[in-house]
Amino acid sequence: MNEIDETRGAGVRMIPVTTPRGTFRVWTRRRGDNPRIKMLLLQGGPGITHEYLEAFDSYFPDAGIEYYFYDQLGTYYSDQPDEPELWDLPRFVDEVDQVRQALGLSRENFYLYGHSWGGLLAVEYALQHQEHLKALVISNMMSSIPRHNEYTRNVLLPQMDQAVLAEIQQMEAAGENDKPRYMELLVPHYYEHHLLRMPAAEWPDGMSRAFQHINPAVYVPMQGTSELGVIGKLATWDRSGDLSKITTPTLVIGARHDTMDPEHMKWMASQLPHSRFLYCPNGSHMAPYDDQQTYFAGLIGFIRDVDGGRF
Repeated sequence: MNEIDETRGAGVRMIPVTTPRGTFRVWTRRRGDNPRIKMLLLQGGPGITHEYLEAFDSYFPDAGIEYYFYDQLGTYYSDQPDEPELWDLPRFVDEVDQVRQALGLSRENFYLYGHSWGGLLAVEYALQHQEHLKALVISNMMSSIPRHNEYTRNVLLPQMDQAVLAEIQQMEAAGENDKPRYMELLVPHYYEHHLLRMPAAEWPDGMSRAFQHINPAVYVPMQGTSELGVIGKLATWDRSGDLSKITTPTLVIGARHDTMDPEHMKWMASQLPHSRFLYCPNGSHMAPYDDQQTYFAGLIGFIRDVDGGRF
């Protein structure tokens, strides 16, 4: 970890996490102070930093919400051990619970938020540890990676320029994802339509930093080498049949232009016994930016309803 990172803002705390390969430190930063509402933010990736979630700084302080940025093990501000066996879903779930305990989060105040991969991780955490949760937020994440891959293949990819798509797929097949041409094609033809609906040159600073700081040693084994579907360790993950077991008050967030099927996420909310669906009609995978007003009004409204016993 870069030596300057420990001084990155007030409220920073390095938390020791025990793993099968030793003890390492993960970076957290607290914002706000509310004994009843403490939200832990799980970012996407895996291997991308918390930085793109800095959009929360524009909304949560004024709403009186206490929240925690957190870089999971292997990401930029936390330790990055060269231990491939640590990039495994059950170990990440255990890490989240160790962080929860260190931060003193409990059933009385613990709101768990997960975006993208963080949403997948939040679902897994809830299935194993929902006794510690006051509320759960699953943002821009389907409950089935096979269904996600199917949606990408059958709905999103046919919308692309097919000559561009063919070239991208040829580069992936040849293992040429690291060539500049790959991103030159992917960003304007896919990312700017389904990841964040604005020109990449205008992406918010936190978003750009998060992508600059991605750790491929974590991302590639779990996500895979393709940006047009998941082909890594997570490719078979599917919890659709287990959603009814999550009785925690839950908000599911989907967006019209997302890489994830919003209709599937609406269906997820119907399967969760105590849930609500928030639809962002102008948003993509990064709806916290490109449908910001809808996103945060719905998210904060959900938090206030849970806190006030109205949910």
